[in-house]
Amino acid sequence: MEWCNSMADVFTKAKRSEVMSRICGSGNKKTELALIAVFRRNHITGWCRNQKLFGKPDFVFRTQRLAVFVDGCFWHGCPKHGTMPANNSVFWKEKLEANKVRDREVTRTLQKHGWKVMRIWEHELKAINAVNLLARIKRKLQRRKPNK
Repeated sequence: MEWCNSMADVFTKAKRSEVMSRICGSGNKKTELALIAVFRRNHITGWCRNQKLFGKPDFVFRTQRLAVFVDGCFWHGCPKHGTMPANNSVFWKEKLEANKVRDREVTRTLQKHGWKVMRIWEHELKAINAVNLLARIKRKLQRRKPNK
């Protein structure tokens, strides 16, 4: 008998839902730190964190009006690496779809207000993707903001 697959939850479904609803995300620290390392290794400056901007971007380049989000492959539904849990699949499908809808709304709203938006998938932070990621970042930073 496998311990993790056959172990029953100690809470009822309603209690588990209540417990899970009280968990507040505090960011994606590991991926943010990985992107900071990319910035520092490549002497990319001018970014700030924890800026008060719609959608709470992970990084903001105010001069270039660029908002950068690091999206986790699971939480944001990466087409290459996103997975769907087998347990409580209806809940997870709705939750992950709502995350994608919110991401699109945040992107549209920021763009409407003259911001460029860059979304980086968690898997792009792996060393094997470093050259492509760096090229994307540099292209975004070099583009002039759109005329209004």
